[in-house]
Amino acid sequence: MPKMKSHTGMGKRVRVTGSGKIVSEQVGKRHRLESKSSHVTRRMTGTVEVDKVDRKRIRKMLGR
Repeated sequence: MPKMKSHTGMGKRVRVTGSGKIVSEQVGKRHRLESKSSHVTRRMTGTVEVDKVDRKRIRKMLGR
């Protein structure tokens, strides 16, 4: 049986905190910024916890 490998792309996008939460950068701040207002753009900075529906899939991809 081969070793289980973690998904390297997912490892670059998310990180697991010490308490076990999965956090990632806020979505929507990469392109088409001229159509978004500046207060929306500022609100997108920082990290947020991953949505509940995605946690199981992400944990499996990370091999946890």
